Amino acid sequence: MRCRVSVQVRRRIEEELMGKEVKTIGVLTSGGDAPGMNAAIRAVVRKALSRGLKVKGIHQGYRGLLNEEIVDFDARSVSDTISKGGTILYTARCHEFRTSEGQDEGAAICRKHGIDGLVVIGGDGSFAGAQQLALRGINTIGVPGTIDLDIACTDYTIGFDTAVNTAMDAIDKVRDTSTSHERCSIIEVMGRNAGYIALWCGIANGAEDILLPERYNYDEQELINNIIHNRKRGKKHHIIINAEGIGHSTSMARRIEAATGVETRATILGHMQRGGSPTCRDRVYASVMGAYAADLLCEGKSNRVVAFRGGEYVDYDINDALNMQKEISDYMVRVAKAMTI
Repeated sequence: MRCRVSVQVRRRIEEELMGKEVKTIGVLTSGGDAPGMNAAIRAVVRKALSRGLKVKGIHQGYRGLLNEEIVDFDARSVSDTISKGGTILYTARCHEFRTSEGQDEGAAICRKHGIDGLVVIGGDGSFAGAQQLALRGINTIGVPGTIDLDIACTDYTIGFDTAVNTAMDAIDKVRDTSTSHERCSIIEVMGRNAGYIALWCGIANGAEDILLPERYNYDEQELINNIIHNRKRGKKHHIIINAEGIGHSTSMARRIEAATGVETRATILGHMQRGGSPTCRDRVYASVMGAYAADLLCEGKSNRVVAFRGGEYVDYDINDALNMQKEISDYMVRVAKAMTI
């Protein structure tokens, strides 16, 4: 669904939308849920209301937009939600919205319900949908909500801090039993094709090996050699953090056990990393980002993504944001390796 838009077309759209007065905004969450999304929703709603706008909540993301699952929101609609995990607006994937026909229908439904501005909380795929609505005359602002930390334009994404702390706590517990049984434990964390959760947990939990999609060479013999070497020098356990983008932790455990003779178990943390009450950091960053998005719409801005970059809250053109590339930190990888000595 990602679309490259020429500079001339983007400028024309921006000029047309800049003069458009926004009276009613909608807010939706799309893609995978992330702790802190409710804090962002709450901030969008209350900031918009404080500036005299009407707000509508859209359930089930773009699918709910196409099904017109749209309700009026007031300040009480988001009361006592800041501490809750998940998303009160629910979320869903929508293949229909990847088509031009679906995008046309989405824009028409926005107009039908008087929605002339929309805040989309989600990841890259969600922003690509927002971009298409902007091309169809709906002022749109994206807010980065994903536990994967894989959006290139921002140093921080809503949900990452909670997810990585949840994973860290779980890995600490697995380490206890792994040490008691003198095992090797392969612990698989989420992140799709990005290794940020794995890298942070690898450092925070003192893992002996960290497998990152951006770096892993699929040389299991190196892992086997590390385990054997550590056993010879008296180490009683071995923790391997495996990123979701590599996967196959169970079969990897069987192969490692067969090659080393060391009892090896796989633990896949899975969707527990998406849930739970958001951390203070997620609540605060989400609140500021949500309020920032509402302010941008009040200013007539469109086709923008809110970001936290270099210690400041900023915004980028969606097209520019989608074309940015994010790389794993070489220095953090070197630190992680140095800590295993």
